[in-house]
Amino acid sequence: MKPLRIGCVKYLNAQPLIRGWPGDVDFDHPSALCNKLARGELDIVLASSFEFLRNPVYRVVDDVSISSAGPVYSVVVAHRGEISEIEEIELDPASETSVNLLRCLLAKLGLNPRLGNAPKAFEAGVGSPPKNGFAVANLPATLNARLLIGDQAIRFRQRHAGEFHFWDLGEQWNKLVGLPFVYALWLIRPEVRDSKPVAERLRKLRDENLADIDKLVAEEKEFDHDFCGRYYRDYLRFSFGEKEKAGLREFNRRCWEQRLLPLEQLEAESRVVDLPLRCV
Repeated sequence: MKPLRIGCVKYLNAQPLIRGWPGDVDFDHPSALCNKLARGELDIVLASSFEFLRNPVYRVVDDVSISSAGPVYSVVVAHRGEISEIEEIELDPASETSVNLLRCLLAKLGLNPRLGNAPKAFEAGVGSPPKNGFAVANLPATLNARLLIGDQAIRFRQRHAGEFHFWDLGEQWNKLVGLPFVYALWLIRPEVRDSKPVAERLRKLRDENLADIDKLVAEEKEFDHDFCGRYYRDYLRFSFGEKEKAGLREFNRRCWEQRLLPLEQLEAESRVVDLPLRCV
């Protein structure tokens, strides 16, 4: 039997779900992983919840996600001035989930800034913000702003905490709907056989890492250990229970309202009422 081809986002927030996996893992950015999964190049991927809304043929590993029930810290719009005065927001194309969450939040608030892709140096979340780039040159007094996700968002917040405001999308979602927001799920292609044992292994791996979270934090080499402890305990959730599922269904409904889903999904209005979750 061929070994399963597994992909995972290469962010700090995924470590409790993947650390200790015994086989090879393809680490990449969310949008790249979604494309590989859709093309059949990977069998199981921890990636964008929006990918599931867009193509709900995948099975979902039950009880596991990357979610937040309030501020998430690492999905933010960095800006100067008032959020209502922003004229343009540059997007990080690495995450379709965060981009579409932003669209839903802006629509609810009646805000309509221009949305465009970030400069080449920031595309697909590549690299860290340049020392004299985004902080100085790209956000002058015109009140432009940028959506940042993952490790790039963490680094930028820590380097430029006194220079910008940070509009936390997890916090804004929770204020709006009172439910958790689900950023990432384990998605399994439908042709994968015996997916239940794999799902059990992934749940067990999550449980083991969360039970020994201090060891995971101690092994971290890029980020401050005190921050990592707070990030895992105070900002993130790694479950996918009834509240998270309700939050995902609400996100689906709002994406439908904003015409963000593919045409065939928009024409199937029953999806708004009952998002099919094939959990294993």
